[in-house]
Amino acid sequence: MIFGNNVYSQAVNTASEVQAQSKKLQKAVDNKDESAQADSYYNIGETFFNDGNFQKGEEYYTKAKNIYEKLNDKSNIEKASRKLAQSQEKQNKITPAISNYSRAAEVGYSRNKMVNSNDVTRLSTNSAEMKAEAIQNNIQINEKENDKGDLAASYSQMADVNIQQKDIPKAEKNLNDAYKISKKEAPQQALEINKKLTNFYVENKNFDKAIEAQKKVLKEDFVEDNSQEKVNQIQELADIYIKKNDVEEAINLLKKSYGIALDKGHTLEAQKSVKKLDSLYNVSKNTDASVQLYRDFLGKLPDLVSKDRSLVDNKILEDTEQRIAQLEQEKKLKDELIRKKNVFNYSLIGALIVLIGLIIFIFRTLKKVQIKNKKIALQSLRREMNPHFIFNSLNSVNHFIATNNELEANQYLTKFSKLMRGVMENSTEDFIPFQQELDLLQNYLALEKTRFTDKFDYEIDVDESLNTQSLKVPGMLVQPFLENAIWHGLRYRTTKGFLKLSFGKDNQHLKITIEDNGIGIEESKKLKTEHQKNREGRGMKNTLERITLLNDLYHQEIQCKITDKKDMQGVFVEINYKLVNK
Repeated sequence: MIFGNNVYSQAVNTASEVQAQSKKLQKAVDNKDESAQADSYYNIGETFFNDGNFQKGEEYYTKAKNIYEKLNDKSNIEKASRKLAQSQEKQNKITPAISNYSRAAEVGYSRNKMVNSNDVTRLSTNSAEMKAEAIQNNIQINEKENDKGDLAASYSQMADVNIQQKDIPKAEKNLNDAYKISKKEAPQQALEINKKLTNFYVENKNFDKAIEAQKKVLKEDFVEDNSQEKVNQIQELADIYIKKNDVEEAINLLKKSYGIALDKGHTLEAQKSVKKLDSLYNVSKNTDASVQLYRDFLGKLPDLVSKDRSLVDNKILEDTEQRIAQLEQEKKLKDELIRKKNVFNYSLIGALIVLIGLIIFIFRTLKKVQIKNKKIALQSLRREMNPHFIFNSLNSVNHFIATNNELEANQYLTKFSKLMRGVMENSTEDFIPFQQELDLLQNYLALEKTRFTDKFDYEIDVDESLNTQSLKVPGMLVQPFLENAIWHGLRYRTTKGFLKLSFGKDNQHLKITIEDNGIGIEESKKLKTEHQKNREGRGMKNTLERITLLNDLYHQEIQCKITDKKDMQGVFVEINYKLVNK
């Protein structure tokens, strides 16, 4: 009973381990823990590898390695790459095995780097000497590190080189050493090495040693305690006797393996024994024995299947792998949905960014167009001179000529042309040096003084703290206010009036005041004719438009206040705006 339970535990080990790892894999996927997913794949690969299923081992090692590569987990990349290479080498996939040993060497450190590099050399070269040197280096490293599994594999590899060099004693010694090391640590590896050893003896026609080696394996605990493996090894021994042409002993061994398989419930192993026995009976033309054997097998088959737990385990393993495949498919679908969602979100964000960028571009373009239009409008306004002023100036020239006052006419024309030239020269700039503005205003007042000699005197007062060279002001902004003071106030006085223009500094603002003692705004309105009332004053409108545009474009905060004096005749104008330096 104890023996039976031990056999069963060996048989279900692979299925139960894969099933346990599949549950961990499910949890890792649910938690989106990619590192844990890779670890589960690696452990499943290890289970299949240790069971001798190298194809499945390769499949799961590949999955683990791909995730480790994504995570850039170098230590695990080295581990998975090496095991993947070993799985591929077991299947004689030499080229991919070399590639994975190289990758393991690339990311490995010190000892691991050297071991993997030696394996690359071993598989890449055709030179037996170079192979032997690479293997010997690994033997030394593995002995130092006490790595029994790799050490046994290295001795087995050295035996292959010995066989290539036809050094039979060394090959035999290395295979025996490999077997002794592995049988304690890795029974599956020991069985593989013993298989290589018996094949070596058979190829060299040394059947007795092959039989001795196979019988020795049958006495090992890891075979005695595993009925399924025991049946397999008895069949291997029978094959050696067949090659030795000892059919009778081979038949006895196969009958023994068949009996154990029936007793312990190993359907596939029983079927294999039946096929081998049938083949031997056919050779000896013992048809009755063959028919009797098949009748016996078919009769016991239902009971055999019912006892065969390995079939259940294989079904569990198959179902588990299907669940893993389904889990992977679900993960792919989820990842694809997330990817599509992200693509949609990124596309939407991209479209919004483009739309916002387009709106900003349009807004900036419109803003630039608006600013450009305002600058054009401002430039146009700067270039305008009051037609009334120009007309009256020309009338004054005409008056001087008519009265034969040639000197006055020449002086007036000189001042007028100088003023016009100054206005035109500065018409392209929104701001001009303060000194130039002073010169223009002085020239203008001198002209008006010439025209209205008996009507007013004037004074220009400039604060000494103002730097007339570096300070910049809007050109001819003050002129319309001076013109209003003269034409609508001072010229209607019966006695000579006075006009004062002042420039002062108030913190970071320029303060301009224009003060006259003319008849005032209200009285001036009463004197206007119906025609004058209906005609809009272009000079002041031009000035107010310029102030609005300057405030919009340059944030000058220009403020203008025009009031009649309270206790006396006249008008007081106050203009404030920010100081602008070069």
